[in-house]
Amino acid sequence: MKRLGKLLSLMMVLLLALSLGSVAMADEPLLIAPAPSAANGTIVILYTNDAHCAVDEALGYAGVAGLKSGMEALYGEGYVTLVDAGDFSQGGVLGTLSNGEYLIELMNAAGYDLTTIGNHEFDYGMDKAKENLNALEADVVCCNFIDLTTGEPVFDAYKLVTYGETVVAYVGIATPESFTKSTPTYFQNAEGEYIYSFAEGNNGKDLYAAVQEAVDAALADGADYVIAVGHLGVDVESSPWMSTEVIANTTGIDAFIDGHSHSTIVGDKVKNAKGEEVLLTSTGTKLANVGCMTITKDGITTELVSENVTPDAEVAKAVADVLAENDALLKTVVAKTAVDLTINDPDTGKRMVRSRETNLGDLCADAYLTLLEADVAFVNGGGVRANIPAGDITYEQIIAVHPFGNEACLVEVTGQQILDALEMGYRNVGISESGGFLHVAGLTCTIDTTVASTVVIDDKDSFVEVAGERRVKDVMIGGEPIDAAATYTLASHNYMLKSAGDGYTMFGTNNVTMIKDCVLIDNQVLINYIVEELGGVVGADYANPYGQGRIDIVTAFADVAAGDWYAGAANYVYNNALMGGVGEGNFAPRANMNRATFVTMLYRLAGSPEVTAEVAFTDVEAGIWYEKAAAWAVEKGITAGTVADADAITFDPLGLLTREQMAAFIYRYDGSPATMEELTFTDMYAISPWALNAVRYCVDAGYMQGMTDTLFIPSGLANRASGATVLMNMHKAQ
Repeated sequence: MKRLGKLLSLMMVLLLALSLGSVAMADEPLLIAPAPSAANGTIVILYTNDAHCAVDEALGYAGVAGLKSGMEALYGEGYVTLVDAGDFSQGGVLGTLSNGEYLIELMNAAGYDLTTIGNHEFDYGMDKAKENLNALEADVVCCNFIDLTTGEPVFDAYKLVTYGETVVAYVGIATPESFTKSTPTYFQNAEGEYIYSFAEGNNGKDLYAAVQEAVDAALADGADYVIAVGHLGVDVESSPWMSTEVIANTTGIDAFIDGHSHSTIVGDKVKNAKGEEVLLTSTGTKLANVGCMTITKDGITTELVSENVTPDAEVAKAVADVLAENDALLKTVVAKTAVDLTINDPDTGKRMVRSRETNLGDLCADAYLTLLEADVAFVNGGGVRANIPAGDITYEQIIAVHPFGNEACLVEVTGQQILDALEMGYRNVGISESGGFLHVAGLTCTIDTTVASTVVIDDKDSFVEVAGERRVKDVMIGGEPIDAAATYTLASHNYMLKSAGDGYTMFGTNNVTMIKDCVLIDNQVLINYIVEELGGVVGADYANPYGQGRIDIVTAFADVAAGDWYAGAANYVYNNALMGGVGEGNFAPRANMNRATFVTMLYRLAGSPEVTAEVAFTDVEAGIWYEKAAAWAVEKGITAGTVADADAITFDPLGLLTREQMAAFIYRYDGSPATMEELTFTDMYAISPWALNAVRYCVDAGYMQGMTDTLFIPSGLANRASGATVLMNMHKAQ
């Protein structure tokens, strides 16, 4: 494996800033940028992902182009490549208004050289997707998007680029979630048969094989380095197709530029199938950052650039022209709101529209329910995309909420179909986000997150059945308990009701009785509801950002709210019988973790094996709940206890664990493997020598992370919330 070294030195960053015309601080020395010939063959790969039509937000395309030209001034035009990891043509107003064409125009102006395909590239239909992608001046690569009628990839699997004497291969990878996170019917023929594949089968193995085949071909074709450009993401809901899983099941990839989950990853090291480290990176979303990867004789390094970039004037003008062309329409005031309408948790700022009820989700669902005169209405959280602050509401803001151009439909379905849809939509609640999370109107229900979801999905992430206990309870329609055998009218959009989008295969054209077919575009549904039914103003009925209480989420513990950062971990360890609560239904997430609790957690993780060692701890009562775990921990070498003298061994069960002690327990549990992880925490000097390898290992394995981006705080006390998170990460890695 090629050695991973440091990224851009401070000198290089200063040179870059000067070359791009940024303002230097008064005490900075004047530095002269080297001529391209002095760059010693350094290869620069600039990258973006999930831009979602953010043409003038953050850095914008003018900033991207400016960064590229600045790098070319430093290293030479033949040594700089600009790539994108997908989802550039949809997700905002300009995409909706032009079916993606504006974005293709501006990406061409910005000078993109290569891209792969995001799931939202397909949102305008297959013909338009191909038209847009073919109109890109950049090369489109994707190894796993297959036309089943020919058996061949629709686009080249990889692209070789030569930089002096070095050849780099770019392998493109698209998420198989495209089936359900775009529109399933776009990938089917008139008979409803799938005629396209994303190598989605065999629980991820088909995708891994497709990627490996492309990597092997690229290496055989002369590549010195292989860079994966993937739209896969690291969200749990994307498993088994996460970028980390692809890396772990393949060899030959040197670095992975990722998209889809909107994650900001400067540069994580992920082990491949041979245990070699692969650099994983992603820039977030909406051009908040541009990635800068360098390849030198010392290896591959990455950095994210978010400021001090001079925009390219020509691209800035092109963006301004496009915006001006539509400005009058977009700035038209169509309604007002007296309250902030949100998709985010007002306390944390984190997105919650895909995991719990919000006032904007309620408003959108009410619009469908009322205008289509339905019994029940559903709106998927992934289709509610932007906040609306109190004040005037413009057409631009409405389109930003509903940018996909879905059309309102009314169908007849059974109560059983509604019940199955609720189970599908809420299967990830308490664990992770889901774009298929259902906002409802005309219906109330309870989600019991102490019940693990028993929804069965197929290899395209589509619903098959509910195989066991249901977690959605107390479903009421119009104030009456739902009748599984009864018929109800359901309002939503064509994406869900006709095309079974988000995997809702209990619906679809063949499974519903159509009453109103595509009668109004989704953003117009929202406008009409506010204007015609609410008198033009969204009022106090929608004041609560957490909605009107239609969806009650029951967690395993009374003191763990659904939106807490540790809620998923607390529910996970409870549902998997790895960790319980503390008295009267509480979890005590902030309580300090003691030795007895943590070794018991590890003991359960190991499957509660038989214990053969006889350890006479003087401070462990016979029959106490942690007795076997304590003896097992000594037998396995996790701890030796505390030896006061030859006849007195203490376990110190109530002793509190520091973060470095927790790392040491985990490290010994896994057999104290060798680790070469380089820590970048500014307080790594404070890590005890005996714990250094343990901390390195736990960070490298993804079990633990810093308390902040720069601090590990080794002597800080571990609490139950962090213990649950660590245990969840370990259990998932088994």
